[in-house]
Amino acid sequence: MGISAYSRARSYPNMKTVGELSLLVCLIIVFFNGRGWSQRLPRPRRQQSQVPCFFIFGDSLVDNGNNNGMLTLARANYRPYGIDFPQGTTGRFTNGRTFVDALAQLMGFTRYIPPYSRARGPELLRGVNYASGAAGIRDETGDNLGAHSSMNGQVANFANTVIQMRRLFRGDTNALSSYLNTCIYYCGLGSNDYLNNYFMPNFYTTSSDFTTKAYADALIQDYTRQLTQLHSLGARKVIVTAVGPIGCIPYQLARYHGNSSRCNENINKAILLFNSELRKLVDRFNGGQLQGAKFVYLDSYKSSNDLYQNGTAYGFEVIDKGCCGVGRNNGQITCLPLQQPCADRRKYLFWDAFHPTELANVIFAQSAYQSQSYTYPVNIQQLATL
Repeated sequence: MGISAYSRARSYPNMKTVGELSLLVCLIIVFFNGRGWSQRLPRPRRQQSQVPCFFIFGDSLVDNGNNNGMLTLARANYRPYGIDFPQGTTGRFTNGRTFVDALAQLMGFTRYIPPYSRARGPELLRGVNYASGAAGIRDETGDNLGAHSSMNGQVANFANTVIQMRRLFRGDTNALSSYLNTCIYYCGLGSNDYLNNYFMPNFYTTSSDFTTKAYADALIQDYTRQLTQLHSLGARKVIVTAVGPIGCIPYQLARYHGNSSRCNENINKAILLFNSELRKLVDRFNGGQLQGAKFVYLDSYKSSNDLYQNGTAYGFEVIDKGCCGVGRNNGQITCLPLQQPCADRRKYLFWDAFHPTELANVIFAQSAYQSQSYTYPVNIQQLATL
């Protein structure tokens, strides 16, 4: 969906209270980390998958533990996060599997792709997850929440992985290049560049420095350079994700008091400018700008809107509130440590103020993999065979 970010006590009007509450949340998180709430993922084993490896770049929608050791509010390595995940609390910003977890399973991976923070040795060969909660295309995005790894940092981490993999290929760069060319790469950035940058004027100046059109163009310019770097490192089969309708997430609904629409359409209109340019970028890359490129545009804006409109067909009874959280729509602050979430997570579209539930992630993954309703020019199953 492209919806991102996190514990945001900034939404409370009393800034002194906000600071105290944020500090309290951090202390509670640190306390429970020390009590063993985070669990390690199992070791990898041999598997038969459609592609040999899967590399993931993104934000909290797909972060699976890279922020656990960082000093940041953008962390989810405490209960009730992971309450429905087989390995428990891992740092995923939802109750169970993320979109890329479900997508990896559809592609035949029998083990979850490990986070960069702990990926080592031969397990690099099946892929790495570099995603970081609060991350954006721009380096300063998410600084209001603390430490994180921006897209520039994630690309640099991938370059380091390629160096490590070269040793596993005994220095045979041609063999390594051929191997990397067959992998699938997922890139889901941009949400925080709006949520935790452009539409946060008290912390950032971008909304006064850029019109919405100029800002979208600036993001695309930076993203073009970053994706080109990935291509130079071996990426060929790349999924790029549109930003979802974040004007409709519980966090925005908790703050918005418009009369004409349930959602904050000013935010959604700004996002559509970025999404339109991103799809054009896919055409340019596939049209010869990047040799051998096979990019797929994933329209998570449309898929999210369709779920809002047809939620009952999938069993969702609540589409405007988080299953877990604090305040109006459970959207003013995300889940607090040990908070009791809703009893039936399958009835909720949103897990917290920003992130979908596991069921929503699974539905998104299935549609992107099997159907062309939300993918262009091919679906992900077809991309794997190219």
